[in-house]
Amino acid sequence: MAEKLIVLSDMWGVKKGLWITSYFGYLQQYYDIEFYDIQQLANLELPVNTGENIHKAFVEGGLETAAAHLKSKVKEAKHILAFSAGGTIAWKAALLGMPLKSLTAISATRLRFENERPLCKAVNLVYGDLDKYKPKADWFKTLKLEPTIIQNFGHELYSDEKYISEICMELLNKVTKKAV
Repeated sequence: MAEKLIVLSDMWGVKKGLWITSYFGYLQQYYDIEFYDIQQLANLELPVNTGENIHKAFVEGGLETAAAHLKSKVKEAKHILAFSAGGTIAWKAALLGMPLKSLTAISATRLRFENERPLCKAVNLVYGDLDKYKPKADWFKTLKLEPTIIQNFGHELYSDEKYISEICMELLNKVTKKAV
């Protein structure tokens, strides 16, 4: 039976998320995937979908709404792969009590405002070294986390095809090592 993997979009959801199909291409044969558009989880209905408007809606309650909805949908521990604001939503849902096998969050910059870490041994946080909003080194140290920092990448490293394959290979190693 395939491991279960939840994939959470970035703030754009499916509207600007063609890159996410690359992840599915790599992972769907090994994982039973559930995908969530975080705009839908947050019940966002914006008249104008600018980056500024979407970001503001998430900061002003959308993150918490989405986290509560995600927690209500997840009844058994699963792996989570989440991008940007999706990573913050997964983190917050775990703090609310959502069961979690592992969390891989890429470019989840709003985690820098969190003071508590989820009860999950396998937390993998990935940031581009050029992402100016990534948490500071002392934040990682305080929460006893060891980030993966990718050189010469900014915030949207998760949409770069070269890095997509690396992320997927790491996730697939988790599944194939169990199977052997």
